[in-house]
Amino acid sequence: MKKRYTEEQIIKAIKQHEAGAKVDDICREMGISTGTFYNWRSKYAGLEVNEAKRLRELESENNKLKKMLADKMLEVEAMKDVLFKKVVTPASKKPIVQYLIDGFSLSERVACKLAGLSRTAFRYQPKSGTDKGLRERLKALATQYPRYGYLMLHGLLRGEGMVKNRKHIYRLYTEEGLQVRTKKRNKLTRPRQPMEVPTAPNQRWSMDFVSDQLSSGRRFRVLNVVDDYSREMVGQLVSVSISGRQVARFLDQLIEQRGKPNKVVCDNGTEFTSKAMFFWSKETGVTLGFIQPGKPTQNAFVESLNGKFRNECLNQHWFRTLDEARYEIELWREHYNHVRPHSSLNYMSPVEYAKQAA
Repeated sequence: MKKRYTEEQIIKAIKQHEAGAKVDDICREMGISTGTFYNWRSKYAGLEVNEAKRLRELESENNKLKKMLADKMLEVEAMKDVLFKKVVTPASKKPIVQYLIDGFSLSERVACKLAGLSRTAFRYQPKSGTDKGLRERLKALATQYPRYGYLMLHGLLRGEGMVKNRKHIYRLYTEEGLQVRTKKRNKLTRPRQPMEVPTAPNQRWSMDFVSDQLSSGRRFRVLNVVDDYSREMVGQLVSVSISGRQVARFLDQLIEQRGKPNKVVCDNGTEFTSKAMFFWSKETGVTLGFIQPGKPTQNAFVESLNGKFRNECLNQHWFRTLDEARYEIELWREHYNHVRPHSSLNYMSPVEYAKQAA
């Protein structure tokens, strides 16, 4: 039986040799060959006992890491070989697991983990079908009532005493391909909004939402309304939730202060396409110009303003309360309208440009 020597014994033997003891005497005393002793000396010469122990621990950790790396590389190679296979249901994952076990000698645990299947599901053997009568009755009812979904059919079958579990019916319902085909919803289409440049203030406004959050994590929204001619921020509505009715009331307030525009350009958000905004447009005579879905460049004036607003105001402040947010946003609006030079207005402020145009 091979004797294993400890680091203390090995280093003690090396120190005896360094002290003058002959190699043959040391080897005869410890029962080892001279080759073993010289191997010890090449590895442990100059080391203390604690350093030798640390070296052994490092070698053990290194071996573990090599084994883990080899296992991971094997798993990667195995996954590359099955990536082309479509595996969605547990039934389709079972052959993949078996292939990984047979082809790459992976354990069942590792193969199931790679395929995303539990070991219980992999070992499960389906029972022989006993649903022939139930399937036939289900198809007969689906033929008789073609617009009934599986819940309605389940209710009928439960009334007949044939089944209790609706999941059972759903499985048979999908296996037989009895799903009710629903009508596809037509995509919203809008005519392209011509980018007409207004010739005077208050001819056309643009509006859009910007969202941010308080320090507590609660989100709030800001409705920005801009005059497309003077680039003046007509108004900002700050609230946690803004409905179409609130938008209509806010626009009425702005009209009382500034007068009525001919047109307001906006996107197809639910607030702008609501009944409240429809009736508001009819009552005031202001046209709502909806841009095409997914085309924010057709509402470029307010989109440009939103970027400046986020960069110069929202990103600069850490709002603790909604009142604090309203206060800081109002200060920024006053600065933007009366002080901040605008490059497209020959570096005049929007209010100054509007006065010059008037």
